[in-house]
Amino acid sequence: MQIRSHSRGGVLFCAAIVLAALAQAALIPQAQARTLDTAYGDIEIDGQPERVVTLYEGALDTALTAGVTPLGAVATRGGDGVADYLSDAAAGVAIVGTARETNIEAVVAQKPDLILASSRLPEEQYTLLSQIAPTVVPRTEGFEPESWKDEARLFGKALGREEAVDDAIQAVENRSQSLAQRQPNGDTTATVARWMANGPLVMSNKLFATGLLAASGFDVKDGGVVKAGRPHSDSLSLESLSSLDSDWLFLATLNDDGEAALESARQSPAFERLSVVRQGHVVPVDGQLWTSASGPIAAQRILDDIEGMLPQ
Repeated sequence: MQIRSHSRGGVLFCAAIVLAALAQAALIPQAQARTLDTAYGDIEIDGQPERVVTLYEGALDTALTAGVTPLGAVATRGGDGVADYLSDAAAGVAIVGTARETNIEAVVAQKPDLILASSRLPEEQYTLLSQIAPTVVPRTEGFEPESWKDEARLFGKALGREEAVDDAIQAVENRSQSLAQRQPNGDTTATVARWMANGPLVMSNKLFATGLLAASGFDVKDGGVVKAGRPHSDSLSLESLSSLDSDWLFLATLNDDGEAALESARQSPAFERLSVVRQGHVVPVDGQLWTSASGPIAAQRILDDIEGMLPQ
């Protein structure tokens, strides 16, 4: 069995840099007052918020894209800090909860002037958070592969940095189109799965990562096991692994338990019989990135993985 993996002075000088930065900053117009259309009604924001807390991985990604380092953020799914791909950029950011539960006291301690949240934020939490600072909740319904762009643009508008976010989204679109041109037939199939302790989950073809695969020229399959409106299938038994078979399988794990279960499954005849395994077309990927993250930075990292397995 072959499984493919890809990874790929002086004082005067410093003073000059500082003066140049200050001069450039003076040329940047201050953000005007603006109205945001959010899931819980219109919100008025003035200027560029400086004390930002993000309660959603996509919001953290977008804030960093826009050049804003939040004071607080939630831990990534399956971890106790921010996602690895953002750990350097978000070093020192306080953890104020998880994707499922916000620590309100920790948020208050950061004294935010803006909170960026997930579209799934319950109304009761919104009511509490909006008393702390303006809280932006995207108006997103269901799962759509392009919804991350609308969310990012809303967050960019809230931050008063729309242009930076728009430019980053355009860069993702341009790169995806370029990758798609490297496989013009558009008939190469791909499946994304996350291996958990109790078996693999096939990810919906309407998610962030699968949408990027499709935009890069792949025909993304979900094996017919993902119910409408769900982000992934139920856990599959070893006897049902045929649902994973495609030309390419992007295989993710989130933690040590999932990795151990995957290593065990790799020894099973059912896994060995998969055509995608026999062809050596299994691509291990970061589960935090591929099945939990969203935003322009995450998109570029996923495109790195996709480009790494395409023929030169």
